[in-house]
Amino acid sequence: MTEQAVAPENNVNANAEIVARWKNEPAPLLPMLHAFHDRDGYLSEASIRAVSEGLKIPIAELWGTVTFYHHFSREAPGKSAPRVCTGNVCCLKGGNELLEELKADGATAMPCSGRCDEPVPVIIGDKTFVGLKAGQLEHRPTPLPVPNPGGVEECIFSAIREPGRNTLAGYQRTEGYMGLKRALQMTPQEVIQIITDSKLAGRGGAGFPTGVKWQAVADAPGTPKAIVCNADEGEPGCFKDRAIMDYDPYAMIEGMTLAAYATGAKLGLIYLRYEYPEMAASLEKCIADAQAANLLGDNILGSNISFHLYVRRGAGAYICGEEGSLLNSLEGRHPFPRNKPPFPVTHGFNDKPTAVNNVETLASVPHIMRNGAEWYRSLGLGDHAGTKVISLSGDIRRPGNYEVPFGFSLQTLLNEWAGGPY
Repeated sequence: MTEQAVAPENNVNANAEIVARWKNEPAPLLPMLHAFHDRDGYLSEASIRAVSEGLKIPIAELWGTVTFYHHFSREAPGKSAPRVCTGNVCCLKGGNELLEELKADGATAMPCSGRCDEPVPVIIGDKTFVGLKAGQLEHRPTPLPVPNPGGVEECIFSAIREPGRNTLAGYQRTEGYMGLKRALQMTPQEVIQIITDSKLAGRGGAGFPTGVKWQAVADAPGTPKAIVCNADEGEPGCFKDRAIMDYDPYAMIEGMTLAAYATGAKLGLIYLRYEYPEMAASLEKCIADAQAANLLGDNILGSNISFHLYVRRGAGAYICGEEGSLLNSLEGRHPFPRNKPPFPVTHGFNDKPTAVNNVETLASVPHIMRNGAEWYRSLGLGDHAGTKVISLSGDIRRPGNYEVPFGFSLQTLLNEWAGGPY
């Protein structure tokens, strides 16, 4: 039998080509595994062995890492079989019943996949379908954020509903990249000061002051520094980052570029959760279009600033939303949390200074750079600064994403804006 007749997963030359394509890229393990998984529909022993040899990872260690992730299949039908969300909201709406209906097609359960405003999501291949019955599944776009029911001034959502905002032309037409252009007329320290004065805090849960984090990365010795976007939102009932990345991706990308300028970072990595399959390709296109327009890459907008950005797709592991686990996953290690100290600001990706921020935090930055720190502080109520995007789902009349000022009444949000329970 000639090598051309060998199954792809056992074709030594084909496997070597995939390894060669990725081995010298930043954070190569995940994209390499995904390349094999996409080609064959599952990870064969031959594929795992090729990755082990190419990246010099002991096969026992690599096996433990691969099997830790929920979505890496180890046998056919693998990726082509339906994966049905059995998160809290989807179970409430009939996810378990749908799973039983699809069992004949090899369906398996998956944790919350971030489509709680439109249950029940089913991933087949690289597409997400939604519906309550097996014969009624539809491939539909992500719902837009809820129209501003209270008429309050927004930050994140202030332009997200504008037609074409998720294209580079549409983003620039709605004042996109004005913040970066303004920043390049300042020193990095002045940019950090604006973010510090705005009182923007991390929107991933910890609430750590963003300006303080960026200052620590800027002051830390060691290169290359990195900006990592935590786009692995996996909390049941949370789907705000999905809406931002679908309808306003350049706000996140511009925010990462501003963070890079402020801290001196040259490398950026977007860690995208597996359960948003269509988004991987759309973000890659956004990055390519920004590079073509000299808004990413070398000598951005004619300056001496360079910043290279890459998408790295996860494989289904809730713990990777924790920054230490996320960094270990990017580095090709078993994605366990790290002991602290040291902290990522001094010892992050590849043990170099790294700012890890989530999608909502980074998407706020261009608005702040364009409108100023005082403007952002004024969006909050009383002594509170800024806004927060809240995802509502379950037994609520108007589920979806709402941007509210900090200090806002939960009763008003639930009962007036979202129509109350049913």
